[in-house]
Amino acid sequence: MARDIQITFDCADPAGLATFWAEALGYRLQDPPAGFESWEQALAAMGVPPERRNDASAVVDPDGAGPRLFFQRVPEGKQAKNRVHLDVRAAPGLSGDARMAALEAEAARLVAHGATRLERHEPAPPLGAGHIVLADPEGNEFCLD
Repeated sequence: MARDIQITFDCADPAGLATFWAEALGYRLQDPPAGFESWEQALAAMGVPPERRNDASAVVDPDGAGPRLFFQRVPEGKQAKNRVHLDVRAAPGLSGDARMAALEAEAARLVAHGATRLERHEPAPPLGAGHIVLADPEGNEFCLD
């Protein structure tokens, strides 16, 4: 039986990282619970103190197809290269110069939203189509593929 998955990010600023990934993937912030107009209102009603209201955040695929991304505050910073990373499919069906141009355009857009460009890998046929490695605002590596 196939399972639904959630991808969880340990981070220092859940709200900030959630906003970045919503922009990167075309996701949206998860709605607050029924009966509340905002998360601030819901968290206040739940008795969550103001200093704890950025302990977690989540984004969801507006079409309901992709996994939920959950961001949780942890005290320690990122220490080493990710062992698992996301590949953001930014140039499906494209190859060669057209593919790399599409990846460059998406890289520029994400850098404007806080990503850091790390490296570009040129196409190396027959198996390497080329990709760009970026890091999100907290240093988590991901590829534009």
